[in-house]
Amino acid sequence: MLNKKNIKVYSYTEAKNKAETYCAYQERSQQEVRDKLYKLNLHTSQVEELIAYLIENNFLNESRFANAYVSGKFRIKKWGRKKIKQGLKLKGIPETIIKKAFAQIVEEDYLEVLQELIKKKHAELGFKKDVHTKNKLYNYAFSKGYESNLIFLTLNNNELD
Repeated sequence: MLNKKNIKVYSYTEAKNKAETYCAYQERSQQEVRDKLYKLNLHTSQVEELIAYLIENNFLNESRFANAYVSGKFRIKKWGRKKIKQGLKLKGIPETIIKKAFAQIVEEDYLEVLQELIKKKHAELGFKKDVHTKNKLYNYAFSKGYESNLIFLTLNNNELD
């Protein structure tokens, strides 16, 4: 049904079907689904009712979303904890769920990924051993979301060989 401004107004059933499909395609946060439903021009009460329905029927689960997000960003994009945490906060995920999701990252794997990132970037920079190169490597790892102390430790232990 179109109103005077040619904006499609979805019925509750149509919106429910769209929301189910949206959530079934990949894990979503409540905030992502809420934003999507508001774009369908639903009222606040309908949006909240649909969110409750999606949670009850296991289409929407913030813990599952946080676990998938942490896993994907760490294993595929090689992001550090700081960048992943920032992304989860932007998606409206509570701190307690974020902490539980981070538990799946094994510390040895985390440090190994950081070392690999630094070695790969060092190769791209031509294996130079000057302060300027070390600074570039630090900035690169920091921009990927790794903690300063771990970057310094990695740079000092590798001695840029």
